[in-house]
Amino acid sequence: MRDVAVILAAAGQSSRFRDPHFKKVFITVHGKPVWQYSAQLASDHPRVAQIILTIAPEDKAMVQEKFTGNLTMLGVEIVLGGKERHHSVRNAIERVRPDIKLVAIHDAARPCLSKALLNQVIEAADKHGAAILASPIRGTVKRANAQHQVAETVSREGLWQAQTPQVFRLDWIQKAYANAKGNPTDDSQVAEMAGYSVAIVESPETNLKITTKEDLRTVEALLKAPQRSTGNPFF
Repeated sequence: MRDVAVILAAAGQSSRFRDPHFKKVFITVHGKPVWQYSAQLASDHPRVAQIILTIAPEDKAMVQEKFTGNLTMLGVEIVLGGKERHHSVRNAIERVRPDIKLVAIHDAARPCLSKALLNQVIEAADKHGAAILASPIRGTVKRANAQHQVAETVSREGLWQAQTPQVFRLDWIQKAYANAKGNPTDDSQVAEMAGYSVAIVESPETNLKITTKEDLRTVEALLKAPQRSTGNPFF
């Protein structure tokens, strides 16, 4: 049954990536733009019925010129984003088909997601109504003051670093976004503020988001690793 929509968030400004020519999601890695890795994974998934890519309005002409063939081949719809990430996701949620059961919201700048992890978080959302990928924080955590001096050591017990995909029942995330206030930093926070419980599926730190050029070099190595073709979720 095809009952999952995938929203790929790619409308950010890539300010920390510091490339004068390309935003990180449009950089080519091993012959494919970064966004296409996740789009291909979604297109190949037996439960995915709809794929939506959010882009910044200023990128529309470039995307149409460079990627129309790729988008058509993978069945990807384009939605223009807003000022902040949550505005862009809200725009995409409004385009999700009413027959969809679950919505998976994923950073297009996380191209190392495996099929196994995608399956696990979808299955968890089936069971709980909402689920996210996250990795436990293992290092010692320090809180700093304005002078970059250690103010305190924070217990890492129970602390997780959120990743994507974050998967929700369509009706839950629609209601949550309809009532969202402030500037939430991820979609799970929007659901939490609406009173929904969100399950965690443990994920490796290698499901990383490209933020800097150093991240890009790490991703290039990960995407070339032989484990990717085996379906191993811990590549």
